[in-house]
Formats: sequence, structure tokens, C-alpha cells
Amino acid sequence: MIRKGDHVLLVSPEGKEFLVTVENGKLFGTHKGTIDIEQLIGKEYGCEIESSKGIPFKVVRPTIYDFIKRIKRQTQIIYPKDIGYILLRLNVQSGCRVIECGTGSGSLTMALAFAVKPFGRVYSYERRREFSQLARENLQRVELADYVEFKVKDGTEGFDEKDVDAVFIDVKVPEELVESAWKALKPGGPIGFLLPTTNQVSSLLRVLPESGFLTTEIVEILLRRYKTNPDRLRPDDLMNAHTGYLLFARKVT
Repeated sequence: MIRKGDHVLLVSPEGKEFLVTVENGKLFGTHKGTIDIEQLIGKEYGCEIESSKGIPFKVVRPTIYDFIKRIKRQTQIIYPKDIGYILLRLNVQSGCRVIECGTGSGSLTMALAFAVKPFGRVYSYERRREFSQLARENLQRVELADYVEFKVKDGTEGFDEKDVDAVFIDVKVPEELVESAWKALKPGGPIGFLLPTTNQVSSLLRVLPESGFLTTEIVEILLRRYKTNPDRLRPDDLMNAHTGYLLFARKVT
């Protein structure tokens, strides 16, 4: 049942989505009329509610993907198309201890926290206090902040944790953090990097072998969506193409 404080995703007849928090007395305005959100309390996900104009909206439970897409941001974020692959390559699961360097607005932080809960921990390093605070607020909004330690600290000064299960780095000069990452990782542990340009990839490739890492893969993930009209099935006009190169390696001795 939908309760006060829950998040719901309202879907209009043409597929436009709205992420809303259920509260007493809340009215939500859309291009299709106003919706009395309080009426949803006690109903089941999957139900339907009409706007003031008589337009039906489907009510579904939002996923972590929906929250990440709508995250408040002051920085470029890591997109879901890359996040899913990152989680698998770093083997992130419940109980893992993971270091993230470069919190930004917290999109990957949110996915990491969702994956490690309820027994794991994410240690998220960010040099800029305002970015770290925004990420904390984003995760508090979806009740995931308790699984993260937000640290306003430059990773080049070293990481506080030892024997972590995985490390992910998203900063401008990642080679400066390689030594800190090697000291923090368990033997054989995976590390990942997001790199916007090829020259950054080349610089990192020169450093990793000398620092005790075995490079395992470099990939670029492209996502192409299709229109959901069965009579006119074709690709969307816009495409999520290059967002960054993903490089993965493992700590060796």
C-alpha cells in the first residue's frame, strides 16, 4: 500500500513521468491538470488517479533508476548506462566496502549505497564541500545516506580505509590517486575509472602497471532507445552516446 512519505511515479497517457512524494494535503500541478496526491494514501501501486481535468495517470513504484535520472545536480553525473556496468565489474553487492573518489552530485554514490545495503559501506571522497553536501541531500531524499560516509577530502592525501573491496575514481587527474587506491584495496581487488578523453586513458595506462595494477578492460558504452509505438517502431531521434571511457583494473603484487 502507498503510505504518507512514499515516493510515487505518475505516468501520463502519453508517457510523461513525474516523481512525487506523497503528503497530506498535497496538490501536484501538471500540464494535464492538478492531482490530489493525498488520495493515493492506502491505495496500491499500479492504480490510477484522475487529474482535475479528468485525465488518468498511472501510479507506479519508482526504481533507483528513476531517482538517479532526476537527481539534483551541480556537476555532470555518471549515467545509468555506465553505472550498471560499473557495479558488475567492481562486483559491488550487499556487505561490500567501497571507496568512491569524486562524489559530484551523487548519482553513482546512490547506486553504490543501494547495492551495498544493508550491511556494506560506501566511503565517498570529494574535494568541494558544496558538492558533497548536495550529494548527501540527494541520498537523504531516498533514505540511502546512512550507508555512506561523506568525506570532504582530497584523495591524493590518501584514503582512510584499508582492505576495501573496490575503488572507483572519477577525477580530472586520476593517476594521482593510483597509489592511494593500491594501499586501500584488498589484494586482487578491482578498481574502476571514468575518463572523458582518450589522452586521460593513455596517461593512466602508463601509470597502472608501474603501480601494481593489471589493466583488464577499457570500454565505451552507447545506449540507443526506441520509440514504443508498435506501428512505427524506430529509434529515438536523440541518443545517449559518448559520456566517458570506463577503465577497469585489478590490484596485483
